[in-house]
Amino acid sequence: MRRLLLAGLVAFCLMPAASMAASTAAASAPLDMETIMANPDWIGHAVENPYWSADGRNLYYSVQRDGSPVRDLYRVDPASGNSVKLDPAAMARADGPAVFDRAHRHAAYILHGDVFVVDLASGQRRQVTLTPQHESSPQFSADGRALQFRAGNDWFRYDLASAVTAPVAELKLADDPQAKQPDELGELQLSLFKTLREIKADKQAVRDHSEALEAADPGRAPRPFWLGDKIRLVDTELSPDGRWLLLVTAPKGYGKGRAPQVNHYVTDSGYTEPEDARTYVGHNDPAPQSLLLLDLAQHKTWPLKTDGLPGIKTDPLATLRKQAVAALEKAGKSDEAKALKAPEVRPVRIVAGGEDGGGGGIAWSDDGSQLAIQLRAIDNKDRWIASVDFGTHALVNQQRLTDPAWINWSFNDFGWLKDGHTLWYLSEQSGYSRLYAKPLDGAARQLTGAGKFEVSAPRLSADGKWFYLLANKVAPYSYDVYRVPSSGGELSRLTQYQGTDAFVLSPDGAQLAVLHSAPYMFDQLAVQGSAGGTPKELTSTMKSAYTSRDWIAPKIVEVPSSHGAGAIYAKYYGPADEADAPASRPAVIFVHGAGYLQDVSLQETYYFREQMFHNLLVQQGYVVLDMDYRGSAGYGRDWRDAIYRQMGHPELEDLLDGKAWLVKHHGVDPKRVGIYGGSYGGFMTEMALLRAPGEFAAGAALRPVSDWTSYNHEYTSNILNDPQLDPEAYKTSSPIEYAANLRDPLLIQHGLIDNNVMASDSIRLYQRFIELHKKNFWISLYPLERHGFEHADSWYDEYRRIDELFDTYVKPVRQATP
Repeated sequence: MRRLLLAGLVAFCLMPAASMAASTAAASAPLDMETIMANPDWIGHAVENPYWSADGRNLYYSVQRDGSPVRDLYRVDPASGNSVKLDPAAMARADGPAVFDRAHRHAAYILHGDVFVVDLASGQRRQVTLTPQHESSPQFSADGRALQFRAGNDWFRYDLASAVTAPVAELKLADDPQAKQPDELGELQLSLFKTLREIKADKQAVRDHSEALEAADPGRAPRPFWLGDKIRLVDTELSPDGRWLLLVTAPKGYGKGRAPQVNHYVTDSGYTEPEDARTYVGHNDPAPQSLLLLDLAQHKTWPLKTDGLPGIKTDPLATLRKQAVAALEKAGKSDEAKALKAPEVRPVRIVAGGEDGGGGGIAWSDDGSQLAIQLRAIDNKDRWIASVDFGTHALVNQQRLTDPAWINWSFNDFGWLKDGHTLWYLSEQSGYSRLYAKPLDGAARQLTGAGKFEVSAPRLSADGKWFYLLANKVAPYSYDVYRVPSSGGELSRLTQYQGTDAFVLSPDGAQLAVLHSAPYMFDQLAVQGSAGGTPKELTSTMKSAYTSRDWIAPKIVEVPSSHGAGAIYAKYYGPADEADAPASRPAVIFVHGAGYLQDVSLQETYYFREQMFHNLLVQQGYVVLDMDYRGSAGYGRDWRDAIYRQMGHPELEDLLDGKAWLVKHHGVDPKRVGIYGGSYGGFMTEMALLRAPGEFAAGAALRPVSDWTSYNHEYTSNILNDPQLDPEAYKTSSPIEYAANLRDPLLIQHGLIDNNVMASDSIRLYQRFIELHKKNFWISLYPLERHGFEHADSWYDEYRRIDELFDTYVKPVRQATP
């Protein structure tokens, strides 16, 4: 913030008189809804996706173009600070994010979907592929002689000396036609007819000859692996030494369950167009995944069974399952009761990302001699990191993380130290995310010290001596880059921004490219030494129309919990001079979305429009409180787990504590407090009005979840389990179950083509209010908006209605009831 104010002051001093006057007028002009909800081009744009050039001399980054979703690519020289926007011709010559061989002689990267390799000594660049498909995941072989990459689930090897590219394996999702064994009738035919026996022997001789030639000649294409027709490939990962290929598979034809639809009413065609959305929670669990290890040298396939993992055969939901089964049997639903039987071996998922993602991952050591796999139980209660014994073709557990609530979808990074036999990983086992190292045959040790803070995004330096990571060690709301020796030790703070969002190490490990932000500043790029030092700012993409305004710096406060939860961190927006404020004033509580998200920080906020709206509310005489209620990110495992099986309950306690704090410390009239939020914040607005009627004068629920049984599996089952197993948790946590309690004005707003929280959620609650003969509830639907609104007209209309709601029902002084 101080940097922003200084930059604004320098710009002010250098302006011509006319410009200074115009800028002063703009800065002092009252805020209005049209301005703050306009297309954000007037604000500026964030710096995105920085990466180093292959030679480490330049940085590339992207910035969104005004009036367009297109991102322009820039190149900046960190030494001089000179930055240039690349035209299409220059983009064709640009580098991509590079990987390097172990000797640092070659680099490789993906550019416009094709593979390139660079000789670092000469700077010569070679294009390896020119194909319509999109290649990815370049990596150098362990011996440095080849470049490996993939297209989909197929892997290829490019020989650096011969410039020949070849597939490393041919994967066939069918049965081997040559391996088919004759049935009883076929055996009879062979026994009767000599010619048939000779034909069969000739085919086998040709096959044996082909296999012998392939074994003696590495220049031949590999023979296929026949994997059968009962599976589909989810992921494949090749070892750097080229010997092993790990396959992640799922059952072919596994049903996802019936998909609900959203309807597009305003379309190019003029006709209503339906669109399938994601399935509801409990309407078929994600497909279980399995592992196959292919020995490419011996042409053999080995299944990696999970039944030896500790706890894999123990049902963590046994008590709930017993209760659910008993209730179903009592109701005469024996088929449904049988369907809830616990599996002998709990199903797992392995690969993160994509439609099959499950929060796991795969990591080979640099030399390809070791493999680690992270597996996550579909019931969300366990995470395992296992190595692979290549001699016995078996998983060997190295770390099991158990949580009776749910395993976090964050803090799952892991990999290998440079010695090739020591794993590193993040774990919440202490209650906060910490970095650990564990030799395959030894005990784990914690590398990052004790305390109530979290570490994330660890990166091992190229020389293997240091881990660089983000941590909020100073305060929960303050994030910077730290480093720690890979053997463990003291965390050293490298940046001083308190709002650091990301970083990228230079190829030589000497410099850090840092993305940092502030409450009224989107991400900007700086560079500094990797051991610390003074940063050099490289970008300034915010616009003066925005930075010249006198925005309210949010004050971070600690609201005491009346329920033993400790301090609830919050951002308070109020007038500059509280002494001049009226003795009794209205307030608004903003509730952030996502649930597991941190909005109270010194970084930029995802809710930059809402933050401007909060400034407008203060201008109108309100004060505003934005709280990181229980369930929010940044405060450790127990803060997150507090909402398990009771969403909307601990959070509401915290919001009511926030209201009490406003009344006690800022002269707020308890009868004039409004509440609003979107997504999870909309859900909490509905829970606040329906579970604590009379506490809030009015509420606006934007794109809210009103019934958790209609949300997705990945998010909901973590916190509430499956609805068939834990129906009480869904009943306890869903606003629609409390609809009869509505007595305070409620505005519901929803995008009609929202395929995340579907509009049907809000429409069903609206119908419930109709049938209950409720009053003072409204719904506003937006035909061209999904979950995150994109169009300025919709933003304006949405917040105009919220403003009018508060102006009508929150701001006026209420007369005491006789």
